[in-house]
Amino acid sequence: MLAVTARLFSSWHLFSGKYLVGLLGIVWLAGANSAYAHSFGQTYTMPVPVWLYLYGAAAALVISFVLVGYFVSTQSIEINRRQYDLSGRWTPRPAIAGFLLSSLRGLFVFLLALTIIAGFIGTQNAYRNLNMTLFWVVFVLGFTYLTALFGNWFAVLNPLRVIAEWIEKLSGRKLQGRWPYPQKLAYWPALILYMGFIWLELFDRSTPMSLSVVLLGYTLLSLLGSYLLGKEPWFKYCEFFSVFLRLVAKMAPLAIDAPDGKFQKAYLRMPLAGLLQQKAIPLSLLVFVLFMLSSTAFDGLHETALWVGAFWKNLYQMLLFPIYGSAPPVTLPTIRKLFLIYQSGALLLSPLVYLTIYALFLFIAKVLIRPSLSLKALLTWFAYSLLPIVIAYHFTHYYTLLQIQGPQTLRLASDPFGFGWDLFGTAKMAINIVPDMGVVWHSQVLVIVAGHIASVYLAHVQAMALFQDRRAAIISQLPILVLMVVFTTLGLWILSLPLNPGTLGG
Repeated sequence: MLAVTARLFSSWHLFSGKYLVGLLGIVWLAGANSAYAHSFGQTYTMPVPVWLYLYGAAAALVISFVLVGYFVSTQSIEINRRQYDLSGRWTPRPAIAGFLLSSLRGLFVFLLALTIIAGFIGTQNAYRNLNMTLFWVVFVLGFTYLTALFGNWFAVLNPLRVIAEWIEKLSGRKLQGRWPYPQKLAYWPALILYMGFIWLELFDRSTPMSLSVVLLGYTLLSLLGSYLLGKEPWFKYCEFFSVFLRLVAKMAPLAIDAPDGKFQKAYLRMPLAGLLQQKAIPLSLLVFVLFMLSSTAFDGLHETALWVGAFWKNLYQMLLFPIYGSAPPVTLPTIRKLFLIYQSGALLLSPLVYLTIYALFLFIAKVLIRPSLSLKALLTWFAYSLLPIVIAYHFTHYYTLLQIQGPQTLRLASDPFGFGWDLFGTAKMAINIVPDMGVVWHSQVLVIVAGHIASVYLAHVQAMALFQDRRAAIISQLPILVLMVVFTTLGLWILSLPLNPGTLGG
């Protein structure tokens, strides 16, 4: 995600290969050879050849599979079910807690309003306007990672829900909807909105004002949806930030119990335990999870020379060259539109591609052990085991943007509109963080390795719970292991591809 914003905020193209995985000791000792990755918009020499990373990735996954298969037992299921209620001495008194939550809810509404206003009245220089950093970096990146660590506080603090609740109080009427929510819609509205968000992020040349237009429009859409379909159905099924962060929060060791957006309790649990013993149902939620994965993969691929060249060398030459020739200036706008259709179509089809691959490997698992569960049931039971890979890819791709641009919030807070103010005395702070490329590279390796090992572990524990037999569980996970190797080696291959230097593809 955030490829457009990364180009706005940094002179580097942040790691488009989100998938670097598996590096064993032999890889570290193999010596420095020339291999090139499309990171930072400049050639970076990997410490080892690409093929060695591929072998290292496969070996890391196989070894982790063997260790998990040997050590994980039915006891692991019970351990992951344990929760520790933090109510009482670990939480403030109700009056204090209510005041703190009300203040935070008001702060989130204020920050949303500030983001929208800054885009309309402030400078259109993305570096000097607070709204781009506040939304794309602080919220979309920073708050997502905080949610993965500290739970779904967004269910309580969501400014769109808060505004809807304020309207209820002022009007004296509950937003219960003019019509009952159609159950057949399920999570499809959230998925469509999420796809639109990713499309804007990747292909729209965002400015502070255009961002404000989108945020204002989305705020009005949420209020209209709450009025027509009901507040609770809207924020459960349709508001995609709520759905996205609810899924991310399942990985957190802190579970927040907040029915209807009202905080009640907090529980401490094993990290990732929230992903176990739960099904990704209905189908729309399963596709949502897969789009979280496929959109991140597509972000890494869509600006590479190979992908852009596939349009020019294959699709254009075969189908369009007889019509448009060598793309003279008069037809270039049309070619750009066709290229955008090519990119957009691939993005929208990506979850279906991942669903097909995912279903194929689970079908093989079903053939091997012949469980009583249907293929559809297996798809829903194992879907959440993919989420650690999602957050690992996301973090390794964007944490440098958070590291570079996040601290700029201190400077921008003193001059949010770019008017030359210095409200807090921080406007002239010199904050220049230049990450070491070697540190970035190897930290990404470690994060991705951890993400895949976590998914292998979760899938095995889930298999143990479903099949109640160690042998059946291990056999069922062999196709999943192959799937993980396919994902990781494909990702490494994408990482090794150079970015397209032309302007049409970039």
